[in-house]
Amino acid sequence: MRHFGLIGYPLSHSFSKKYFSEKFQREHITDCVYENYPLASIRLFPQLIEKEHVEGLNVTIPHKESVIPYLDYLDPAAEKIAAVNCIHFKDEKSTGFNTDIIGFRRSLKPALQAHHRHALILGTGGASKAVAFVLSDLNISFQFVSRHKKENHFTYADLNENIIRRHTLIINTTPLGTSPDVNNCPDIPYRFLSEEHLLYDLIYNPPETLFLQKGKERGAVIKNGYEMLQLQAEASWEIWNR
Repeated sequence: MRHFGLIGYPLSHSFSKKYFSEKFQREHITDCVYENYPLASIRLFPQLIEKEHVEGLNVTIPHKESVIPYLDYLDPAAEKIAAVNCIHFKDEKSTGFNTDIIGFRRSLKPALQAHHRHALILGTGGASKAVAFVLSDLNISFQFVSRHKKENHFTYADLNENIIRRHTLIINTTPLGTSPDVNNCPDIPYRFLSEEHLLYDLIYNPPETLFLQKGKERGAVIKNGYEMLQLQAEASWEIWNR
């Protein structure tokens, strides 16, 4: 039996276990199992690996960065953004990858139009690094938006009509609006949005966040993060089966 799983903490609302369990059943893959491994501390990681003999792991918060010192190798993209969400174990060596990059790129590209050349990235946490990597790769200029004043970043208070009209791609990487906190959203001036805008929310629960609803009301194209999650999971599966 081949063993795969997810590390993070807590894992009570894990997407990955349900996704892979259903995938194995749907595709008649009978020699694989996927389990949740809640790790309150990353210091428990070596102990887990020694005990479980897994071939591959997904990594979620809060361990995407803290797991790196425990790995033998890093894929160049994961090394550049200093975040890992997929680990492949082979020949007693571990390699870290970032399939969020792959999932986001594959999900975003079909929605892009020629005028989506300038983007705002809402939030500066770990997920924003994968988004920035992809935008840079696609030659889309971007600015981060932060709650606090930082060099080369906008604050939410800075956002005005000119900035919103120029940046027709807006990506939410913050947790604002995630269920059950569905009445919250990033504090941007939504009244300046138009049908030229594409709003992308990394959140998938609920399927239509208040951020996306407000964009839709102004005629913007909207997309949530569910497809990205599916695509990053499939990218992990590709890596584990190389």
